[in-house]
This record gives sequence, structure tokens and C-alpha cells, in this order.
Amino acid sequence: MDDALISSRDLPIARKSVIPGTGFFLPDDVDDELEAKAAQAALEGADIAVVADADADGLACVALLREAYDDVQVVPEPDDEDEADSDDGPGTDDPLEAIDEIEPSPHRVALLPASPHDVEESLDRVAEYGRPGIDCYVCDLCPDRYEYVEEELEALLETADSVSWYDHHQWDEDVAAAVREAGVDLVVGDSEEECTADVALRSLEYDFDERFETLAAVTRDHDLWLREDPRSDDLADYAYWTDPAEYVEVVREYGVDLPEWVQDFLTERRVEKQALIDRAIGRSELREIGEYTVGITYGRCSQNEVAEAMREQGADASVIVKPAGSASIRGTDAFQRCHEVAGRINGGGHPKAAGCKPDIYDDMLDYAQHWTTRGAVAKRVIIEAFEAVLETDPEPTADA
Repeated sequence: MDDALISSRDLPIARKSVIPGTGFFLPDDVDDELEAKAAQAALEGADIAVVADADADGLACVALLREAYDDVQVVPEPDDEDEADSDDGPGTDDPLEAIDEIEPSPHRVALLPASPHDVEESLDRVAEYGRPGIDCYVCDLCPDRYEYVEEELEALLETADSVSWYDHHQWDEDVAAAVREAGVDLVVGDSEEECTADVALRSLEYDFDERFETLAAVTRDHDLWLREDPRSDDLADYAYWTDPAEYVEVVREYGVDLPEWVQDFLTERRVEKQALIDRAIGRSELREIGEYTVGITYGRCSQNEVAEAMREQGADASVIVKPAGSASIRGTDAFQRCHEVAGRINGGGHPKAAGCKPDIYDDMLDYAQHWTTRGAVAKRVIIEAFEAVLETDPEPTADA
């Protein structure tokens, strides 16, 4: 296949808004080989492994751990900045070439970026490539069911001396109990009050200076969608657009006051970001479900800003369906049951912020329909999930 057919870097915004990035089209075996090689290189000679969500919250935990363990710093310079489009997937235009270019990491605190959908794979890689006696931390990730991570966690505990798990999502009590019974030091913060960086900051036995306390506070401002500190948007955008390893080293060096070259990078990228947001807002519609107004739209965009725009239009909850098939669900003070809705569609999260991916894609023809209909089937499935949640318990108690 011609690479130009799957590269979205030079596409007009109108087209870029409705299809996934290049990484979506990589075959699983190529993607798996790339991630396995990167994990092996990161873990070579490492004393500590950190499996973390690659957003600002998860990566802030990596910065805290590297500081606590006095890890080497590799601070990038402006000329080192990777110009690759992070939406287009990892590495160069040739993924196989990127595999050959991966080199061992100089860090003794290794970073393995993960997502809620593949945390078990990262745990398995630490078990396979980590040295016997390694310490492992898992940050800002929450398994929906214990059986999703049971075998991988068992293998990891055979390799690692200790496994600590820091998070702030809504954990099922049985899942949390099973993880603890397996031998993991699990610390779960209040999702209404703390981000995972807060949990790591108070859990690690290290006297962090004010720079890192501020990093956790500003990260919380965005992760809990408080939006009281404008610097939190900078952190969130920079974590999303740049390489995770670069983000960790920059915030460890500069804290929340990002250097000028990073600010210039953000300014340039935000032109396109706003254009994608505008496209998604333009497609949005409001639906009445029970006593709630739900905004729903489709597009490759920054979901928080789009959700805020729908809230201003009167939405109690908002749904942003993505071209890759997943969806983000955002709530308000009026609707705090996003995790319940997502839980019915292979997902989970917080009362006011959750994610899911409907199990409706059997082949590429289903995805083609998804793109051309702007997520029509996914929208219908998610609306049905809202209806089911409200029909089951229209007015939940505080305990629920």
C-alpha cells in the first residue's frame, strides 16, 4: 500500500478530522514488535520499571519517580525536537526502520507507556525483559476486571521484588481486593480530589521540592477538569503532542513553566487543534435522554474542549466519538455517571470523565462505515447505554 494513503500529516483539516492517524493502520504484529523492542531497550539495565498512562498525569508520576530515585537526566534541546505528528503513530514513515533505530535507554527508571486497553501487555513485558529483582510501579491505569491482568501480574510478581500501583480512577472493590491479595501495594486516591500524580507524591518516601508539588497540583487542575490554572492546558497539550520520554525530562527540568521553545511548539500545534475542535463542534447535536440533555459528536479532536462547548450549549453530558472507534464521555455537576455508561460498553473511568470502545467493528468495512457515517452506529450504541443506565436507576443514591 502507498504510504501516502494512510498518512494524515498533510491532509486538509476537513479530511483529517474524520479519519484516524497513521498508527491506526499499522498491522498488530508490526505495532507489537515496535513496542516490544522499545520495552526491551528501556528495561536493559533498569532497576525500576514504570508502566504509566502516557497522558500528563501518568507521565508526571514518571518524573516524580525519576527524581525520587535520582535518575540521570536527558533534557532535550530545541534542535532535538521530534517533528513527527504524534497522531500519526510512532517513529518514522517506515515502522520497520523505526524498530532498527531503537537504542538502549540511559535511565535506570524505565518508562513503558501504556493505555487502559493494553496495560496487561506492558506488565508482561516487564516480566519478560526486566531483570530479576526489579521494582515496578503502575501509574494512572485501572483494569476493568482482574482477569484481564491476572496472568501477567502473576508473572510480573515472580520477576519483581515489589509492585506498587498508584491510581485515582473508580476501582471495582473486588478488582482492588484481588490486586492487593496478589501482593501489590495498591493506593487509590479520591477521583474527585486527587490525580495520580498527587497519589504518587504522597506515597513515595522522598522529600520533593516545591517544583514537583506544583507539577502535581497543575496536573490535577487539568485531569480533574478544574481549569483554574492556564498552565494545565499547556501540560496536557504538550504530553499529547510530544514523545512521552521527552515530556518527562522537560517537566522534571522545568516544572510547569515550560521553556520558550516548547511554548512556540504549542502555539504552532494549537492552530490545527482549534480547527479540529471547530469541526467537531460543528457536527454536534443535542439529544434528550430521560431528564438529561446529552451532546454527541464525531471527530478527531481534543475532547475536553469540545465537551465544554457542548456543555455551554446546554448538555448535561457529552459524547465524542473518535475515528479510531473509541469514545470519550464527559459529565457535569448535573450528570456524574459517565463511568456507569462506559462500563456498559467495554470501558470505565470517573463519574465525570470516562472512555469506551463499542464492540461493533468486525472488519474494515465496519470501520469504513464508521468514517463515512461519522460514527452513526457507535453513537447509537452509546445512546442506548445512557438509556439503560437511566432506566435501571434513574435517581442513584450517593452510595451508588
